[in-house]
Amino acid sequence: MTEFERSTQLAEVEWFESWQRGPTRLRWDRTPIQVGDPAPDFSLPDEKGRLVELRSFWSAGPALILFWRHFGCSCGLDRARRLNEEIASYRKAGGNVVIVGQGEPERAAAYQAKYQIPCPILSDPERRAYEAFGLLEGGPSQILFDAPDELLRCDLEAAKKLAESRRTAGRPMVDSPWQLPGEFVVDRGGKLGLTYRYQYCEDYPNPLVLVAALREARGDFARSP
Repeated sequence: MTEFERSTQLAEVEWFESWQRGPTRLRWDRTPIQVGDPAPDFSLPDEKGRLVELRSFWSAGPALILFWRHFGCSCGLDRARRLNEEIASYRKAGGNVVIVGQGEPERAAAYQAKYQIPCPILSDPERRAYEAFGLLEGGPSQILFDAPDELLRCDLEAAKKLAESRRTAGRPMVDSPWQLPGEFVVDRGGKLGLTYRYQYCEDYPNPLVLVAALREARGDFARSP
């Protein structure tokens, strides 16, 4: 068994366990970080397994940090498509784009190649960075709002059928099914310029807002003295 196969198998087990347990972080226990606060910094492995400091993405200009849900999520595929369409405008606005995902480097590399992700993917399987950036889990109505009732009830047999169908399609259900995504703009001083936390799994931000936030973080709209 390869390392990719082993980590995928373990991630599927985690998905089932999390499904049965249900979401556990639906409320903040403290005020989450806001615009103007320092962005949390972490040292995380990229898709090649190299440790990378998150601050390296904003050291030379504004950064756009995208927190993915999980690598088996349908909305992740849609966000990947959108990202491929939008990334040129983010880079034109000075943005250095990076994804933080739940999957280990082996799975991140496979996901990057399969869906032509045009930027680095950092691995945060323990979701420490997710939590530090104030990203909560969502309940069934936020994650499964367009699913049949048996999935909204978190029925285990329905979950098994879903997992089997996704596995057959080459897109197994992995990691935490409840994690909500988020997207953040950080200026080169390490301050948050925009905090966007999804309210449901397809709550994509308007790319024009992200571009404007990147330009603002770059200093394009500095007021005259």
